[in-house]
Amino acid sequence: MKKIIKMEQVASLIPDGSTVMVGGFMANGSPEGIIDVLAEAGLKNLTLICNDAGFPDRGVGKMVAKKQFKKIIASHIGLNPEAGRQMNEKETEIDLVPQGTLAERIRTGAFGLGGFYTPTGIGTLVEKGKEKKVINGQEYLLELPLYADIALIFADTVDENGNLRYKGSENNFNNLMAMNAKVTIVEARNIVPVGELDPNDVNTPHNFVNYIVKGGNR
Repeated sequence: MKKIIKMEQVASLIPDGSTVMVGGFMANGSPEGIIDVLAEAGLKNLTLICNDAGFPDRGVGKMVAKKQFKKIIASHIGLNPEAGRQMNEKETEIDLVPQGTLAERIRTGAFGLGGFYTPTGIGTLVEKGKEKKVINGQEYLLELPLYADIALIFADTVDENGNLRYKGSENNFNNLMAMNAKVTIVEARNIVPVGELDPNDVNTPHNFVNYIVKGGNR
């Protein structure tokens, strides 16, 4: 399968109502070109799984402003006042998950595990409705895996087969999300011929990547 597609083709791969994971941490490492295309296309009723709700003018915040998400699962939304307003007005369902727990729920889904126990959230609102278990005298919460239909991620360099190399902290959630979704689309700052990437530098192997688009010029 030819993996390299044009940016404007991305929206046609994502049906309304999809569950979408978007990489990035406060927009660092986010696929900004793809986000712009999806915001313009007007997709709707999406469920977003992302570290945060972005800024009003950066990252997934541009899609939040257009009310394209019916539900957002994130570790915080405080940098985007519009996301907070939508939560308070009950226009968008917001599920806040502790950051480490969010990352592990994504990894657990990717690895086909049934869930995991963590002490994070004991004694807080996070434990509401969750199974508890005492292990060696310590209370733990059962956290269930997350799954996505589509992962939208960003990488610094991608070869034409889809082997990915991230740059510094741009890695953040991208690698975990690439392994989780049914379909993974990567926006690449650089696309190079097969063989140019040192195998020791590959962070995500090609078998997790379905499509590549050139972008990353911001």
